[in-house]
Amino acid sequence: MIQSVNPATGDVIESFDAHTAAEVEAALAGADRAQRMWRRVPVERRVELLSSMARSLRASADAYARLITEEIGKPISESRAEIEKCAVTCDFYAEAAPRFLADESVKSNATDSSVVFDPLGVVLAIMPWNYPFWQFFRFAAPALAAGNGAILKHANNVPRSALAIEAMMNEAGCPDGLMRTVLVEASEVAGLIADDRIAAVTLTGSTQVGQIVASQAGNALKKQVLELGGSDPFIVLSDADVAAAAATAVKSRFINVGQSCVNAKRFIVQEEVAETFLEHFRHGISALRIGDPMDPQTQIGPMARFNLRAELHDQVTRSIRDGAKLALGGEMLDRPGCYYAPTLLDRVRPEHTSFREELFGPVASVIRCASAEDAVALANNTEFGLGAAVWTSDLDLARRMTREIDAGAVFVNGMVASDARLPFGGIKKSGYGRELGSYGIREFTNIKTVWIGPAQ
Repeated sequence: MIQSVNPATGDVIESFDAHTAAEVEAALAGADRAQRMWRRVPVERRVELLSSMARSLRASADAYARLITEEIGKPISESRAEIEKCAVTCDFYAEAAPRFLADESVKSNATDSSVVFDPLGVVLAIMPWNYPFWQFFRFAAPALAAGNGAILKHANNVPRSALAIEAMMNEAGCPDGLMRTVLVEASEVAGLIADDRIAAVTLTGSTQVGQIVASQAGNALKKQVLELGGSDPFIVLSDADVAAAAATAVKSRFINVGQSCVNAKRFIVQEEVAETFLEHFRHGISALRIGDPMDPQTQIGPMARFNLRAELHDQVTRSIRDGAKLALGGEMLDRPGCYYAPTLLDRVRPEHTSFREELFGPVASVIRCASAEDAVALANNTEFGLGAAVWTSDLDLARRMTREIDAGAVFVNGMVASDARLPFGGIKKSGYGRELGSYGIREFTNIKTVWIGPAQ
C-alpha cells in the first residue's frame, strides 16, 4: 500500500495499491511502442506538445499547488511558483529545442559530415518528493522534445502528484503511453533499470540512492544522469553588502522548509563581518512566519516526513554536543504535524556533523573564515559539489574564486537556483551529467557522427 500523508496534520489523504507486474509490463510496452513512433515526429512538431503542457499546467495551477502542499507541506505560495517554473521551462524548450537539436555541419575529409542528435529511447525517471512537479518537468520537457519517452517512478510519499502529472500529460495531448507513472516499491527499481526497453536513467535523490542506481545502470551499460545531495557553501567576504547577503541567505536556506539539494547550507563568513552577518541572519530567520502551509502568508510549513525530522534533530543535537553554538531554534515544535523550528548554528567547524553531512531541513550553519583563500578551502572541504555562492564587491576576486570552487554552479552576489537557460548539475558526490540548457537536452541523445563520402 502506497500512502499520501499530509505532514501538516499526520492524516492519511489517500492510499493506493502498488501497480501489479502486469500493469508495469503494460506501461513499459506502451512507452516503448509510443516512443518508436514519437522519435519519427519532427522536432518542430514535438515542441507543440511542450506548449500544450505549459498551458495545461497554468490552467490548473491552483489545483496542482494545493496537491503539492497537501502531500509535502510546502508553503502554498512556493507550490504555485513551482508550477509556474514548470510551465516556463516547457515554454523555453518549445522555442529553443529545434535550435539545440539542429544538425551541426563539421568540415572533414568527407563530401559532407555532420553531428546529429537522435533520441535514446524510453528514460526511467526516478524522482524525489521535494519538488514533485518541477523535478519531473525539468527532465521531461527537454527529453520529450528530443524524441524520448518517459517512465516516472516517483517517491512513494507523493503518489497523488505522480498520477496527476500523468493525467496532465494526457490532457495536454501526449501520445498514448509515451509518458507513464508506475507506483512501485523501491525494491522493484532494479528490474525496471535492467529491462531492455529502458534506454537510460535519470535520478534526483540522495547520494546513497545514487550509488545504488549508478551501480545497477552501470551493470546494464545504460546512460545515467544523477543529481544528488549537496552541502552548498554561501561565502560572505568582509567587503560584501552584509545586509543584502543575510537577507538572501534566509531565502536560500529556508525555501521549501530547507528541503532542497541546492539550498545554501554552510554559511562561510569572514571573521571581520561575522557578528554583523549573524545579527542580520538571526533577525531574518526569527521573522519567518511558521504556520498552516495552505495560508499564503506562511513561509515555514512542516517538514515532509516525520522520520526526516527525527534525523535532522539528531544531526543538530550531535553538532551542539561536539561544540557548535545554538543561536536559534534547535527543537521540534510542540504542535500537530511535522514542524521543526528554524534553527541557526554558529561557530561550526569542519569536524561537526552540520559541516560534514547534508542537513535536509530548516537548519543553517555559520562557519567563520580568515580570508578568501580560507573560505575556498572550507567550501571545498566536503564530499559534495552542487552549487556555491560568493558575496563580495571585488568582482575580479569573485571571478577567480569561481574557478577555484568545486561546484557545478557558482553564483556571485545572488542565490543559487536552477534556470532552464543554464545547465544544472554537480560534481563529486553530488552526481554527474547535466539538466537544462543546451547541455541538458543532449544528455539523452545519441550524438551521432554522419560521414558521407567519397573522401575528398
